[in-house]
Order: sequence, then C-alpha cells, then structure tokens
Amino acid sequence: MELFNVINEMEELIENSPKVPMTKRVLVDEDRLLDYLDRIRASLPEELRQAKWVLQERDKVITDSRREAVRIIEDAEKQLEKKAVDSEITRKAQEISDDIRLRSEEVARQIKHGAMDYADEVLAGLEEQLNAILGQVQENRSELKGNKDN
Repeated sequence: MELFNVINEMEELIENSPKVPMTKRVLVDEDRLLDYLDRIRASLPEELRQAKWVLQERDKVITDSRREAVRIIEDAEKQLEKKAVDSEITRKAQEISDDIRLRSEEVARQIKHGAMDYADEVLAGLEEQLNAILGQVQENRSELKGNKDN
C-alpha cells in the first residue's frame, strides 16, 4: 500500500538524517520531506474511495436483505392464499407467515448491524492511520520550526 511505503520512507529519512549534537533533533532534507507529504496526499483519496466502497457495499447488502425479506413475505402470503381452504389451515398459515416475517426482519437487522459494524471498523482503522500520519507531520513541522529558529 503506497501510504505505508511513504510513511516507512519518511521514517527511514528521519533515522538516517544527521543528528544535532546533545539533542534529540535531526536535520531533515526539507524537499524530501515535502515530497513525502505530497505522496501521502496523493495516496489518501484511494483510502477514502475504499471507505466509500465499504459504505456502498453495506447499503447494497441492506437493500438486498430487505428485498429478500419482502420476497419471503410475499411467498408466504401467496402460500397462505392457496391454502386458505379451512380456518385452521388459514390460522396456521398466518402463524407461519408471521414467523417467517419476524425471522426475515431479524436476519435483515443482523446483516445491517454487521455491515455497519464492519464499515465502522474500517473507518476507525482509517481514522487511526490518518491521526498517526497527522501526528507525525505535526511533530516533523514542529521540529522544522524549532530548527529554523536556531
């Protein structure tokens, strides 16, 4: 993944940069650091597209589940109409229809929650990655500002 490669290269740049004696500071090549930041910006849209795809897939799963639930209910209703010869048969068919509807709604609800949990996990991971990158960038900028003042 390009983003991780750039981060690794930035880390390598920092580790291999000359150190300022008696401090924890290093002298970093500004052009190389800015190039890495540009590459990070270029790779971020792909991460965001992936997150958007996950959300779209979640919506598709939810929609498909609802369609399947409606189909199951319609099938149960058709079966109920065909077998409505006797009140006992009608009552039993209604119970079955209600049970199928409740189960299909529960399955749809579980799929929806699962898709939402998965999307949340992916977005949380992306958020952590972005926060880590932002932290590194802020730290490097602070070091650059500190070196500029010296």
